[in-house]
Amino acid sequence: MLAAVSALGTGCGKSERPAPPATAKAEQPVEIPAAQKKFFEVEAAGASQAVDVISLPGRVTFRPQAQSAVGATTVGRVVALLVRAGEVVKAGTPLLTIDSTDAAAARATLDQSATRMAANESVYKRTVEMVEKGVGLEVERQEAEAKLKEARAEHERAQHTVAMMGAGQGNRVTVRAPSNGVVMAIHVAVGATVAPGGEPLVELGDPSRLQIVAQVTESDLRRIGLGQQAEVELPALATRFPAKVESFSPRVDPESRRTQVYLELAKPGKDMRAGMLAQISLRVGTESDIMLPVSAVLIKDGKRRVVYVERLDGTYEVRDVQIGRNVEGRVVILKGLAAGEKVVVRGALLLDSQAELLL
Repeated sequence: MLAAVSALGTGCGKSERPAPPATAKAEQPVEIPAAQKKFFEVEAAGASQAVDVISLPGRVTFRPQAQSAVGATTVGRVVALLVRAGEVVKAGTPLLTIDSTDAAAARATLDQSATRMAANESVYKRTVEMVEKGVGLEVERQEAEAKLKEARAEHERAQHTVAMMGAGQGNRVTVRAPSNGVVMAIHVAVGATVAPGGEPLVELGDPSRLQIVAQVTESDLRRIGLGQQAEVELPALATRFPAKVESFSPRVDPESRRTQVYLELAKPGKDMRAGMLAQISLRVGTESDIMLPVSAVLIKDGKRRVVYVERLDGTYEVRDVQIGRNVEGRVVILKGLAAGEKVVVRGALLLDSQAELLL
């Protein structure tokens, strides 16, 4: 009986569907006797109402605002480390001490500018009083005012320089924590020479401000939206946490073809740590996807994906399609089919002796 089906002739009925793309081979529709149709099963293509779950690899990271890289505030030598890795600190906590001749010079300059400003304020006040009494010249008052402005500007610059270096006395500078957090790493030792603009000396992180970074293939990006609910599993802790999609990276890696999606945790666990591996499950709807059993799709010429569509006149038309992901034995049809078209989902290989294999 199967041999009889493979020897079926071709009909010449007119197709009511658009002609296949120019890149596809022009093929005549297949006509078979009614008695042979029992070997085939036809299903109407329609949008799936199922909910799919995307499983994504990821990891726990700090939010950008939750990390601080503390560098040297002046040229000098580290003389004391005041914290240990893993220690919880508050904003303003002393982290290390630097011995710096630049700091001593800056503080001396500040003292000198303060003295000069005080002297110019006294001169200006005296000239104003003299002008008001009629025994002073306006030009002298203007000259005193200009010198006072210059002295104040110099004092402000000196104050800013000393403030940037940090608190301390003489040639000692104390570097303090800029925010609350945990000491994640210390990259310097006592006796090391340091300078502004070099590598960070201490790294801080706030464990209460963590996020999840998931790796998503570019083909799945269209199925994920802001605010979408997710479930995060941390194998190291054997626990799950609710989360939601917060933002997307604007860049796709050219090699892995993946991009990063950032998820906000509803409530980070107390044992959660940055760097832990995570597995993210995203529930996505597939209402807009046309899906067929994988048995409906044939591979021709080593690269074409085709299906057989039943026409109104009872013949079968070969149709090139573009496929997407597989979901539990069904495949998404991205292009080539419209909802409602009847497709051969069982026995399609018998219609095409040139097809190499089933999908």
